[in-house]
Amino acid sequence: MTDETLTDVTVIGGGPVGMFTAFYSAMRNLSVQLVDSLPELGGQVAALYPEKPIHDIAGFVSGTGAELIANLKRQIDSFGDKIGVHTNEEVTGLERLDDGTFILRTAAREIHTRSVIVAIGSGAFSPRPLAIDYDREQLDGRKVFYFVKRLADFKGKTVAVAGGGDAAIDWALELEQIADKVVLIHRRDNFRALESSVTRLKESTVAILTPYKFTTVTGTPDGLHIELAKIKSDEVLDLDVDALLVNYGFTSDNHVLRDWGLPVKRGDLQVNEYLETDVPGIYGVGDAVNYPGKVKLISAGFGEVPRAVNHLAEQLYPDRKQPLHS
Repeated sequence: MTDETLTDVTVIGGGPVGMFTAFYSAMRNLSVQLVDSLPELGGQVAALYPEKPIHDIAGFVSGTGAELIANLKRQIDSFGDKIGVHTNEEVTGLERLDDGTFILRTAAREIHTRSVIVAIGSGAFSPRPLAIDYDREQLDGRKVFYFVKRLADFKGKTVAVAGGGDAAIDWALELEQIADKVVLIHRRDNFRALESSVTRLKESTVAILTPYKFTTVTGTPDGLHIELAKIKSDEVLDLDVDALLVNYGFTSDNHVLRDWGLPVKRGDLQVNEYLETDVPGIYGVGDAVNYPGKVKLISAGFGEVPRAVNHLAEQLYPDRKQPLHS
């Protein structure tokens, strides 16, 4: 189906930054289409950690990922049908026409748009697994977890958490409140996380095991048997737990950006100070982009949105002045 209406801006990506981009574009009275490949809006936040607290967004006090997405949905819904939302539609093609407009293609439609804002985050992603062989078919999703959909599933259990970054520490502190016991296992003595989170961790009841690496993970009738080896030592430690939560980060793939003919370096979209690529009319915001001083946080992505949208609006409608405040 071809949409004969010429849209001012089409946002590719329905995560938090993409959702805010659509909302802010509507605030500037631009016609907006939002396209996302997932069945529901929310991106990784909704799909992977809806119950994880988010601490680094101004004025959002320890709310969860699900709460953040619900708030962003309410913002979008406040504009009714002025924002066209198309979920479960993967962008399969992006073509620049001779007049400077674009045709964006999905399996369901073609959108004729004057500009595009790419907000696809890190693209396709998958969790980094434990670096040992174990029975993934039998244990993953039952006793070994890479995502937390329901925090209550761990209530009253003994839970091991693997990792040393922000996600591992945040989950360890959350699990401490409902689990019987939490053990955090990291292969280094130092953590790569916010200093305040590390301080909270050290003041908590979470048992910290460093520097240890996993050697075996075996399913038992009651849970898991884990064998650890201390780094640069002959010491071996055995643990019996109910569940293991692995937080080693994710591998990502933004190859679609190259497929669309966009400027990519080390997997990131390259943009200027206005978040515009070297293809006039195509912008990028959030974790999909890189530039000097870039910080990959949701809050930083939110801050990029007004820069991109206001510059875009000025290009489309030169008579419009940039708003001083909202």
